Amino acid sequence: MATRLSPTKGNLIATKKSMQLAKLGYDLMDRKRNVLIREMMLLVDKVKILRDQITQTYAEAYLSLQQANISLGVVTQIASAVSIENGVSIVYRSVMGVEIPNVRLEDTELTFEYGFDESNSKLDEASLKFLQAKRMTVLLAEIDNSVFRLARAIQKTQKRANALRNIVLPQLQDDIKFISDALEEKEREEFTRLKVIKNKKARA
Repeated sequence: MATRLSPTKGNLIATKKSMQLAKLGYDLMDRKRNVLIREMMLLVDKVKILRDQITQTYAEAYLSLQQANISLGVVTQIASAVSIENGVSIVYRSVMGVEIPNVRLEDTELTFEYGFDESNSKLDEASLKFLQAKRMTVLLAEIDNSVFRLARAIQKTQKRANALRNIVLPQLQDDIKFISDALEEKEREEFTRLKVIKNKKARA
């Protein structure tokens, strides 16, 4: 394959160094990809279990709310008295350079913000179930976002690894072969030239 490099010993040394760096880069990319895949697989297993649990919890919560509505009438006014959740915070941890979110929900005890005279056990049960669902939703949001970020990072890492393996390394190998062949040819020509000169001197 043609190359733009001049066939010199300096270029041969530089190209061999580039080959070593490219191989090292590929190995690092391959390791990074494997670490990210392992991390994502752990989360994928968790998310499958959590999705089933959260679906069941929401179903039970809405059933309790429906039963409370039937026994108390529509509880919209009571629900409007419930405080808005402001205890969610996000911190990040790095996995091979990928920022993974850790979503935290402030762990506070449930306080019923309505009077006992205007509620019943079904409403209390619905409140408890929705609190449980809220905590699980925060955890699911963390895992879903982490899986998305890891999957995107794996895709980018795979593209870079493929580029090194399929484009950069073969090109460097071709460059090294081209320069080596050219230098060997020059050495043969120089050897032949020196031999001719030596024979001429011997005859003289």
